[in-house]
Amino acid sequence: MVELVTEYLDGGLTRADQARFEAHLAECPHCSEYLAQMRATIAITGHVRPDDLTPDARRDLVALYRRWQTG
Repeated sequence: MVELVTEYLDGGLTRADQARFEAHLAECPHCSEYLAQMRATIAITGHVRPDDLTPDARRDLVALYRRWQTG
C-alpha cells in the first residue's frame, strides 16, 4: 500500500491503475485517511535536499535504500 500511495502521489500510476485506486479510495475510509496523512506529512515536511542532511543521515539513508534494493 505504501508503494501504491507513493506512486499515486508522484503521478506514476497508469491511467487505469489511477482510476482503480481512486475507485477504491471512494469506498475505503482507511486508505483515504492514510492518503490524507501522507499528503499532510508531505505538506508539513516540505522537500528535503541532499545538502539538508547531515553526513550520518545521508549515509544511513543510502544504506537503507541499498538494503531495500537487494531485499
